[in-house]
Amino acid sequence: MNLSGSPLDFLVAFFAGVLVSFTPCVYPLIPVSAGFVALNAGGSKLKGFLLSFVYVTGVAVTYSILGLVASLTGSIFGQISSHPMVYIIVGAMIILFGFSMLDIFSINLPIFVRRGTVGKHTFISVFVMGLVSGLVVSPCLTPVLGSILAYLATRKQVFYGSALLLIFAYGMGLILILAGTFSSLLTALPKSGKWMVFIKILFAVVLFASGIYFIYTGIRRF
Repeated sequence: MNLSGSPLDFLVAFFAGVLVSFTPCVYPLIPVSAGFVALNAGGSKLKGFLLSFVYVTGVAVTYSILGLVASLTGSIFGQISSHPMVYIIVGAMIILFGFSMLDIFSINLPIFVRRGTVGKHTFISVFVMGLVSGLVVSPCLTPVLGSILAYLATRKQVFYGSALLLIFAYGMGLILILAGTFSSLLTALPKSGKWMVFIKILFAVVLFASGIYFIYTGIRRF
């Protein structure tokens, strides 16, 4: 079990996370989260950076664990995960996630933990809030995260899957870290609008293309 995969995979995962942060379900929450960080930073840029980084790290750890579990599934059931039908099923799932991204239907993952206040907002409590926030999957994030997990289930590199989702989470939290560090950036952020719908459509197209590729690969393996 070692970290493998092309560096391009991690670059793509990072920028995919950045793009996801501009979707309608995630972007409007950034000013709220950044405002919370700024309030607790007390005007200190260093503390603002550390608080927002710790929060995003909490989210990243949760996603990393999800990636680890998905990769372990592929590693433990190695022969099963490499069967052509698995590729076809994964492709079909990714295409369904693409339709979900277009709001044709919604996929709501069960939420066992709700975000709440955690006493005094120390670095530990902010980290815990990040961990919990990682479990609160929004309708826009579900298709992307679900597609990545489905893809990782076909791979046998355990640490690769964990690292891939770790990088994805840091990409998604980049704007929050910048806004938490430089509070003046909040006023410079573009307002929510129709441009975010274009981001969703772009992700849907990518998911459709990925799903078709998996189905095509599965058919070729028969």
